[in-house]
Amino acid sequence: MKKRKFGLVMSLLLAAGTMLAGCGSDEKGGSDEKQSDLRVGMVTDAGTIDDKSFNQGTWEGIKTAEKEFGVKTKYLKPAGTTEAEYLKEIGNLYDAEYKFIVTPGFKFETAVFQAQDKYEDAKFVILDGNPHNGDYNPVVKENTVAVFFAEHESGFLAGVAAAVELKEGEAGFIGGMEIPAVQKFNWGFQQGLKYANENLDTNVTIKAENVVYQGSFDNAAAGGQIAAQFYDRGVDVIFTAAGGVGVGAINEAKNRAKAGENVWIVGVDVDQFEDGKYDGDKSVILTSAMKKLDQVAYDMIQAEIDGKFPGGETLTFDAKNDGIGLPEKNPNLSDETAGKVKEVYEKVKSEEIKVSAEQGDLFK
Repeated sequence: MKKRKFGLVMSLLLAAGTMLAGCGSDEKGGSDEKQSDLRVGMVTDAGTIDDKSFNQGTWEGIKTAEKEFGVKTKYLKPAGTTEAEYLKEIGNLYDAEYKFIVTPGFKFETAVFQAQDKYEDAKFVILDGNPHNGDYNPVVKENTVAVFFAEHESGFLAGVAAAVELKEGEAGFIGGMEIPAVQKFNWGFQQGLKYANENLDTNVTIKAENVVYQGSFDNAAAGGQIAAQFYDRGVDVIFTAAGGVGVGAINEAKNRAKAGENVWIVGVDVDQFEDGKYDGDKSVILTSAMKKLDQVAYDMIQAEIDGKFPGGETLTFDAKNDGIGLPEKNPNLSDETAGKVKEVYEKVKSEEIKVSAEQGDLFK
């Protein structure tokens, strides 16, 4: 299917009468007091619904829909991350009448490809992936919507914020698996540092030795070890796009902060400020490169309830439709930093700044 920007799709849906919530809005309007008998299921990717990242952000959006619309919700955690294990849990949800199924992660691509034909009366939402039959040729059927995010733009904003706040120093990056979504976070972050150094009077650099893909999303111990190595080499701030691996890095930063070291973490996917807290309200989370996972999950459920499920579409959430960004409140960023980041965000949104989604030339 032809990939379309969500801003356009949303406009078409609104014109048709749906009240699909805007991705960047905190208002859950449009179906006030509507009660639905829809059953919404989720199969977790590697990790659990409290992974402080991708699974958790998605699940929180589903739970918000439960509160708003009265939908019934359920999640299942597979024994592993194979196609067969994913299909098993999708089938278990379907058999329990949970026929609106959300699958967070690219690993679901071949499973959803099969499920959308096997369970034709079910609806599927796949995040960060396109259904395919192992050949990477996308096949998005009318009962499925595929959702992607502009991680490079979110990472870019985080890089700008980190550089402007710290003024000078060393940065690092810890990724989970070396997949496109994680790579784009990395490349965007590095572009953000470069942009700030060239335009905003900062000097925050990143060395090749301080860019590591751990290879999983659930090895917290490894994340802590890598973070320790980075900090010992003089790194001041680490951007972690690594799920549970990132949790380990956050814990290492918290331990060091308690001991008096001035170290920072940039969180990912969701606002991780609370996860970085130590000694009361202090937190090692400088800011977070967010994908509006919760809002997207909520929006897709609301669209289904309103009879406007965008089946067959591949949607992209980016700066233009406020599908990515930093948290509205960043307690560790000064007002000056927040103001400069806001200016940069508007330039990304208007395409005055074009962030590359590829490695190599930093700007298109």
